[in-house]
Amino acid sequence: MAGVLVIATVADGALSRSSLELVAGARTIAPAVGGGVDAALLAAEPAPPAVEALHQHGVGVVHRVVHALLGAGQSDAYLAAAEQCVRAATPAIVLVAADTVGREIGPRLAHRLGAALATEAAGLEVADGAVLVRRQVYGGRAVATLAVRRTPAVITVKPRALDAPAPAPTAGAVRDLTVELSAEALPTRVREIVREQAEVGLEDAQIVVSGGRGIGGPEGFKLLAELAQVLGGAVGSSRPPADAGWVPISWQIGQTGKTVRPLLYLAVGISGATQHVAGMAGARTIVAINKDPEAPIFGVAHLGIVGDYREILPPLIAKVKALKGQ
Repeated sequence: MAGVLVIATVADGALSRSSLELVAGARTIAPAVGGGVDAALLAAEPAPPAVEALHQHGVGVVHRVVHALLGAGQSDAYLAAAEQCVRAATPAIVLVAADTVGREIGPRLAHRLGAALATEAAGLEVADGAVLVRRQVYGGRAVATLAVRRTPAVITVKPRALDAPAPAPTAGAVRDLTVELSAEALPTRVREIVREQAEVGLEDAQIVVSGGRGIGGPEGFKLLAELAQVLGGAVGSSRPPADAGWVPISWQIGQTGKTVRPLLYLAVGISGATQHVAGMAGARTIVAINKDPEAPIFGVAHLGIVGDYREILPPLIAKVKALKGQ
């Protein structure tokens, strides 16, 4: 019996980064619950590279479900498939990525299983033989520690909260499962998927240029996009620009948005509310540009520049282009 079961997904034919992070968390807590680390791989295609990646990182048994309905945005199909996999594998703990789909299926899966539930985990560890879940509370101003006292339990983990695991190759095995899925039985249907070009790779970007209310409007984000392009990075935002419709909601970084951990994070016109900091505090280097010298963002930044971004970014862009010979 698996001690921990990871609900794994595929992105562009390969194992998703979030799934690898879940494997790292599973390997950490598995000794406390007994058994090994297994995975339920849910995909529309067989995805052999994903299976191999799971075995290379210490997953013993891969319960593979291949079904045409397991495509992007099909949360109801993923829920049905995940439930059937969990009932077949009978793990003590189930780990789900708290991404767009995972946030929907995690609580619903726990309800169907009659399981304990902990959501939006930012850290997993073991102390005195118990599994501990750390999560941000009060808008990121505090961290709560939850102890898993009964099983089964479902834990959702924020993407980029954990590091990808080091390789730990195992021979492993693959068990192909047939699940009952019917398009007619699903309460929702995906008719069209519209992907914003700038959102692609935001969570994986090594450089993120992010704007806040201080940008002043959607026009200002064109300058941020130009800087991101010359740096080879992605554009993000705090919540106010997304709420105002200046940028797509998919660009939002923070407690209620995405979590990023780039090598360089440029916070432009962002005040530094704790809700936003919760989504980017793991960046290796944080550079803040703000007209207000008292802005809270300077308290978490490694480098701060007080001034108008309209005066600072153009020469910065020109300098980067010159250094790159553009």
